[in-house]
Amino acid sequence: MRFSTIIIGGGLAGLCCGIRLQKAGVQCAIVSAGQSALHFFSGSFELLNVDAEGKSVDNPVVTIEGLPEGHPYKKINDFSRYAEEVKSLLTDCGVDVNGDAKANHFHFTPMGTLKRSWLSLGDFNRFDSMDCFCGKKVVVVNIAGFLDFNMKFVCDAFARMGAKVEQRKISLEATDKLRTSPTEMRASNIARVLDVKENQNQLLTILKDYSNGVDVVALPAVFGLDSTDFVKTLKREVPQVVLIPSMPPSVPGIRVQQRLRREFERTGGVFMLGDSVVKADFEGNRVVRLFSRNHEDMPLTADNVVLATGSFFSSGLVARSSEVIEPVMHLDVDFDSNRSTWYDAQFFNPQGYMKFGVATNNRFQVKRQGETIENVYAIGSVLSGFNALAEGCGAGVSMLTALAVADEIIKQ
Repeated sequence: MRFSTIIIGGGLAGLCCGIRLQKAGVQCAIVSAGQSALHFFSGSFELLNVDAEGKSVDNPVVTIEGLPEGHPYKKINDFSRYAEEVKSLLTDCGVDVNGDAKANHFHFTPMGTLKRSWLSLGDFNRFDSMDCFCGKKVVVVNIAGFLDFNMKFVCDAFARMGAKVEQRKISLEATDKLRTSPTEMRASNIARVLDVKENQNQLLTILKDYSNGVDVVALPAVFGLDSTDFVKTLKREVPQVVLIPSMPPSVPGIRVQQRLRREFERTGGVFMLGDSVVKADFEGNRVVRLFSRNHEDMPLTADNVVLATGSFFSSGLVARSSEVIEPVMHLDVDFDSNRSTWYDAQFFNPQGYMKFGVATNNRFQVKRQGETIENVYAIGSVLSGFNALAEGCGAGVSMLTALAVADEIIKQ
């Protein structure tokens, strides 16, 4: 099977790259092994939260100038333009986002704490400071039996921010039926139950009662696998409602994944779900054939290949006792040969291994045995030179490098 471009990986980076290419008339196929990290999504995209000195970032556009040269952002020309184009791409796919690359805002985490963010889904409130709840009356509400929303953590977080906090639980006949099996009380299953109009009306009645005399009604974001209609109704009928991301699976994340995939396929892209590339054939400094698990001896061919396989979490990178490898094409990987630098004994400190990744030039072309592979590009968290967790830049790197590489291919 032949395509103009084959993208290995169907997560945020792969889908954004594929959509950009398809809209430019470049025929693409995405080979995706399964669920992406969007299923762990907390409802916001980070661009850059912490600078090279560990200081909090208010304006990412200004701060990127001080990042080290190996950082993926330093390889992107016209950073501000790409940040705006990411926002437009998401909006065009039906993903409602709010935010500004020149001014981070605050967004809730599943633990009830506030973190800096670039773009937040329309489901969620944006906040200008971490002291905006001081003196407020807050009711934290959970659906009875739902364990992926930790009320204790959330209540404690509000209390630390100076709020007066109460707890309530909601018991609906429809959600109570899910409790007969603990495995059924997951966010995605609750969302399906709450897609039913009758259940929505019951929930609204209860929340209106809980909202009397309080400033905030905080509850888990378990609404709208396919549509944000009820979220909009909820916020209109109960203005005090503030949604808090739940632990995975993320209902908003599943919705974002579905909308991006639909847009990719609507524009003519081929999405090969449940497959993975296992081998590549090289001729000189080009990849000429890819072989996937499902297609076995039927090769996939393309003018260009984009590696969007992710980092260690998705096996885009694999750590061995003395080395880190890229398992699909055995590309060059930037890592420290001194294993003692790979980790810090203090769990919450930045971990050295997080900066390991595939080596690329300034056009994101990969290297193999020191030689540049002309028709293979890397994007997203498989890249080296940044720590997505410590810097708060994982989503930004994924989406901005995806568009930058797409444009490199389009120019050919």
